[in-house]
Amino acid sequence: MTRQLTIVDKNGKEQTVTGISGDMFKHIHAAHMLNYCVENNISLSEYSKTLNPNRIAAAELTGEAGKESNSQADVINAIINKCAICDAHGVLITDKVGKNESSTNTPRKSLIEFAWTVGIPEKNNTETYVHTKLVVDAGSKGSATASNEGQNIFHRPANHGVYAFVCNIDTYRIGLNDINRKYSIDDNERTKRYKAVVQSLLSTILNPKGAMTSTQKPHITDFKGVVTVSNKLIPAPTISAINDNYVSEIKKITENLNKIETGSIQIEEFEGLGKLTEIFSELLKAKPYKIG
Repeated sequence: MTRQLTIVDKNGKEQTVTGISGDMFKHIHAAHMLNYCVENNISLSEYSKTLNPNRIAAAELTGEAGKESNSQADVINAIINKCAICDAHGVLITDKVGKNESSTNTPRKSLIEFAWTVGIPEKNNTETYVHTKLVVDAGSKGSATASNEGQNIFHRPANHGVYAFVCNIDTYRIGLNDINRKYSIDDNERTKRYKAVVQSLLSTILNPKGAMTSTQKPHITDFKGVVTVSNKLIPAPTISAINDNYVSEIKKITENLNKIETGSIQIEEFEGLGKLTEIFSELLKAKPYKIG
């Protein structure tokens, strides 16, 4: 669906562009990850198995974190152990878990983050088209009737342009309890979930399902950019492609970060989806960073 955004470019000038909410890509990624987890027997909550946006119910956590003596850290442990999607995409437990008085409003922050996918100024636009629903004997049934049998006229947007995409994954947080700072799952399970997260990101880029794609599937003519990977706790640098010089900026930042801490950042530039899939195939051979 069309979203009009007002952004500020690198020169400080306001621009109105089309965009896609990060919530949309979050949903697409979760759907791909669900299929991966089912196929590879990775733990999922009952809600996540149906792609319910609530992720997990407090009732599923009662056995592990529902005692009076339990804490919020116990709730996070239970969430992580029960569900890989909750671990990766985050969840907020608003209900009380059993008799655990401290369990209400327990948050699990997402480890994968999507920015708005934003149109590059002067390289995008939106148009609106009139559509009608084909109805047999439409004249005898009227228009826009409550029974939805008549001839309805409606408008649909169509966007085109070049878009800037930004995504970040904190792989060190896979399985990490943010309250007690301990890992709730073993290294083998962390590696399985790492592969689920990364492969699902590639699937999201290759097949971005979404609203109205049954009739308005995007024509992806090119996809280029930079993948940065941090091998230590220094964050991998990102600069939006709204800035024409984003590639050279990221390269310069990487060079300087590696002076601060040798070998901390790897950088891979890609021109096209072919090269991107090659980069991801190598990433999938790695294991997630672990603190301690």
